[in-house]
Amino acid sequence: MQEINYIKHLNAVFSQFSKDSRLNPTHISLYIALFQLWNLNRFLEEFFINRDEVMQLSKIGSKSTYHRCIKELNHWKYIVYFPSHNPYRGSKIKMLKFGTSTGQVVGHNSTQIETSTGQALVPIYKHIQTIENINSNKQKNLKKLDFNDSENDLKQNSSVPNMDNLKTTKNKNYNEPL
Repeated sequence: MQEINYIKHLNAVFSQFSKDSRLNPTHISLYIALFQLWNLNRFLEEFFINRDEVMQLSKIGSKSTYHRCIKELNHWKYIVYFPSHNPYRGSKIKMLKFGTSTGQVVGHNSTQIETSTGQALVPIYKHIQTIENINSNKQKNLKKLDFNDSENDLKQNSSVPNMDNLKTTKNKNYNEPL
């Protein structure tokens, strides 16, 4: 098992992604799926993958896209890919290490625009309350509209008493076509 600093590795890899113009979102999604499987395998030097599982994790729907992207990640030195060509045994992957160390990440890069060192905390119930208020206001408005519409219908109907818009009768002739 390797000593991998999860955060430093991801930060370094994202930094590398931003510099590499060859990559598209499918490559990044595939790499993140492989990284997640590497994490689940406790950062072993090499681990086996199942193509269907990786495609599902990375949201890739085409086998040809999957194979093209994994081969390109291998060629561009993000991973080392050992295809198995055996449907019962998964391919072997070796993840290359980016910006890893055994120490804990202590500081962060500060910017000029930063106004404070802490994160602003917002109570979660504030958002829920706002959503509930908006929904209740919509329901009240809908009830008012329904009431106003029904009043207008009554006023229109009252001007023409006993109007039968459907032309129905009590004595029905079932031999007539509809």
